[in-house]
Amino acid sequence: MINQNVSEFDSELIKKYDVSGPRYTSYPTAKEFRADFSEKDYKHYLLQSNQDAKNLSLYFHLPFCDTICFFCACNKIATKDRTKVSPYLSRLLAEIELQSALIDSDRKVEQLHWGGGTPTFFSHEEMRSLMAKTKQCFNFLDNDEGEYSIEIDPREANAETIHVLREIGFNRISMGVQDFNEKVQKAVNRHQSIAETENIIKASREANFKSVSLDLIYGLPFQTADGFHDTLKKIINLDPDRISLFNYAHLPKLFKPQRRINETDLPSLSEKLAILQNSVEYLNEHGYVFIGMDHFAKEHDEMVLAQQKGLLHRNFQGYSTHADCDMISMGVTSIGKIGPIYSQNEHLMDDYIRKIDDGQLAIKKGLILTQDDLLRRDVIHQLMCHFSIDFSVIEKKYKIDFKQYFSQALESFLPMIDDDLLSINSSCIEISPKGRFLIRNIVMNFDKYMKQAPEGTFSKAI
Repeated sequence: MINQNVSEFDSELIKKYDVSGPRYTSYPTAKEFRADFSEKDYKHYLLQSNQDAKNLSLYFHLPFCDTICFFCACNKIATKDRTKVSPYLSRLLAEIELQSALIDSDRKVEQLHWGGGTPTFFSHEEMRSLMAKTKQCFNFLDNDEGEYSIEIDPREANAETIHVLREIGFNRISMGVQDFNEKVQKAVNRHQSIAETENIIKASREANFKSVSLDLIYGLPFQTADGFHDTLKKIINLDPDRISLFNYAHLPKLFKPQRRINETDLPSLSEKLAILQNSVEYLNEHGYVFIGMDHFAKEHDEMVLAQQKGLLHRNFQGYSTHADCDMISMGVTSIGKIGPIYSQNEHLMDDYIRKIDDGQLAIKKGLILTQDDLLRRDVIHQLMCHFSIDFSVIEKKYKIDFKQYFSQALESFLPMIDDDLLSINSSCIEISPKGRFLIRNIVMNFDKYMKQAPEGTFSKAI
C-alpha cells in the first residue's frame, strides 16, 4: 500500500528534468493515430469487445463555448449563437443510436463524462434530451454508484442548472477556476468571480453531488507565488473534494488562441517553480493528498482510497476510480478506446455531420495497438497510478522476462537512480517521494515513440 502523503518537492531536480513529454492519458499518444484506420476496423473491434463484455465508459464532446479562454488547448467552437446546438445535438442522438446498435445491451455504463467546450452551453431541455437518449440506448447503473461527471463553467451555469444535472443523473462535477487574480483573468480573457464559483459549489452540495473538483492553472501571465497563494486560500475556503493543478503549456503554434498571450508576461521558470512548490505544500497542509501528475484529493476521497487499494486507473479523462472500461466516445473530435484500439472522430464539424447523415460512424483515424504497445501502456499506467510496478505481475500477464525485455529502459534509469527518483531491485521498480512529481519524465523511458516526436509536440512535464 502506497502512502501518498509521502511526496517530496525538490526544485533543483525539477529544473534538471524540465523537458517536454506526454501526459499519457493514452499510450501510444494521439499523434500516432493513423488515417488508414477505418470504420470497418472500428466496428470489428467493437463487436469483438462484446465477447469480453467489459463495462462501458461513455464520453460526449460538446464543443461550444460562449467566450474563448486564451490559454485553452481544447477542441472547441467559440460562438454566441445558441442555435448551433440543435443541429449538432440531432447528430449526437443519431450517433448514439449507431454506436449502441453494435453493443451488447447487458454491458453496464460505469462511467459517463460530458466535456468540451462548455457542456452547459446546451439548454436544460437540450441536456435532458441528450441524457434521455443515452439512457434509452445504454444500460446505466441504477444505484448512483457510477462515475457520471460533467465539466461546468460557473459563468454559464446557475443553481437551477446544477439541480437539473443532478436530476438527469450526474453525480460528479468539475469546474475551471484557473486563478482569481483579476490581472491574470484579464490577460487570459476569463473573468470569473469568487461569488460565481461559490454559488455553483453551494448548489452542488445542496443537490448532493458526490464530488466537486476545481481546476487551477499555474504559469499564466502575471502570476506570482504570492498572488497564486491568495487564490489558493480562497480555493481552500470553498472546500472542494478534489483539486487539479495544471501546468500551462504555451504552444501557440498548435493552439491559435494562445497567440493572444504575450510570452513576455509569462512567469519565469523560477517563479513557476515557486508557485508550484508553495501550492503543493499548502495543499498538503490542508489535507489534500497528492494523487499523481497534477491531481490532489482529500484523504478520504474515493480516488485516494482506490489508489491505496491498487484500483486506480488512467484514461482519456485522467485518473479514474473505476475498473478499466471500454470507452465509447461520441461527438466531433472525440477519442475512444476499445480493447486494443483507439479511435478518433472527425475534427471538422461539416465532416462529422456529413458522415452521421450518411448513416456512418464519424471515424477519422485510429490505431490498432501491437502487443508491445499494450505491454508498455500497462507499465506506464501502473507507474503513473501507483508509483511502483511488480515485475512478476507483468511477466505472468505478457509472458516476458521484464528485465531482459526492458533492458534499455532500465539502463536509462541510472541517472534517475543516482538522483534518488526511483529504485530498482530484483522484483520491482519503486518511485521515491522525490520522483512522484517527475513521474512523466520517468515513464517516458518506456515510450518507444518519444524519439520520433517533433519539437513542440508536448508540453513541459512541470
